[in-house]
Amino acid sequence: MESLWRERRAYPLLGLMSMAFLLYLNFGHKLAFPILWQPRMSFVGTNSTQFVIDVGNGEQSIFYVNGWNSYWLMEESVWGTSRYKVSEMLKRGSQMGMTVCRTWAFSDGRRHDALQITPGFFNEKVFQGLDFVIAEARRHKIRLILSLVNNLNAFGGKAQYVNWAQEAGVNVSSSTDSFFSHPTIKRYYMDYIKAIVTRKNSLTGVRYSEEPAVFAWELMNEPRCTSSSSAPILQTWIREMATFIKSLDQNHLVTVGLEGFYGSETTNRSEVNPGEWAASLGSDFIQNSAIKNIDFASVHAYPDSWIHDADLDKKTKFLSRWVDYHISDGENVLKKPVLFMEVGFSLHTSKQGTNDRDLLLKMVYDKVYESAKKRQAGAGALIWQLLVDGVESYSDKFSFVAWEKAETNRNVKNADSCLSH
Repeated sequence: MESLWRERRAYPLLGLMSMAFLLYLNFGHKLAFPILWQPRMSFVGTNSTQFVIDVGNGEQSIFYVNGWNSYWLMEESVWGTSRYKVSEMLKRGSQMGMTVCRTWAFSDGRRHDALQITPGFFNEKVFQGLDFVIAEARRHKIRLILSLVNNLNAFGGKAQYVNWAQEAGVNVSSSTDSFFSHPTIKRYYMDYIKAIVTRKNSLTGVRYSEEPAVFAWELMNEPRCTSSSSAPILQTWIREMATFIKSLDQNHLVTVGLEGFYGSETTNRSEVNPGEWAASLGSDFIQNSAIKNIDFASVHAYPDSWIHDADLDKKTKFLSRWVDYHISDGENVLKKPVLFMEVGFSLHTSKQGTNDRDLLLKMVYDKVYESAKKRQAGAGALIWQLLVDGVESYSDKFSFVAWEKAETNRNVKNADSCLSH
């Protein structure tokens, strides 16, 4: 009798399991199952020139960033059949000891994989891809820096916003500097910010504004102006947009997304720039980063592109000064953390078998570590950029698979070991 009762109890369970299996085989890439449990994480804050996280009992711990860039995560998460690549990237990053990943939270235009098709109109399928990125990052205890728009034309960028305004019959200059100044375009962008920040994750039910796996919002990837005369306009735009994000979200940090160039007004720093051209782009590391609602300063480092005709010795000297000056300005002028958000080097191997990338990368890590030991403003660095098999279409001359490069892998893990102690 007892055996018969057990069999009758088992039949419905087996039936449900069989049905679930068939659904997965036929529609697995289309199904989105709710995530009922996620690891506990704390929001990242700042205390003067350090990032900090709450560790309980009213105490805080300093948080140093050892991270990477993979801008392609959302795009590869749109379709269930390619999400495993995102999971693999986040798992690999975690295994290497990295804790922060920077990626795009934008894709603008009328492409099939665009997030924002026209101002205020979104592709829900792509939004669900971003939901997956955030949920999966939290599963691997990775925090995300989410960039909100591109200065470049790739994935739409500020030029797409200008085009949208023109298509709507708005009297707007064709210069992309109007992105920073025209009221209609600024409203488009603010509406986009609101849609992102207040989004409720379809997998977890957590609003992005309440998600601790989000490290920070980045206003723009590498903001530049077509004319240095637009510098005051950019400064005003940064102030307005940072204030707007803070009005929607008090939990997360905000940064600009600067490359770190010193503007023409910062005459005592112009010699640190990679060339005279850098001061003509309208951005200024000190003025832009000093804005009240900007929580930390961002810097990029691309000596191979910025001084591409220089030999290794000149690139090393430039990079050394570049890192030193920005950490010093973060410590003594801005009194905010400085994060080297994109650190990218192409691969040049010497006759002795060493390669420039690892030498330069190690120097950046060493300088950040020395700053960290002194409790100064050097708060971390993120490599540009890491890939996994199957995403080669996103590659550029600075991209690589880190765990396939023994010396680079060792540098990353050593950086994590140093910054953790």
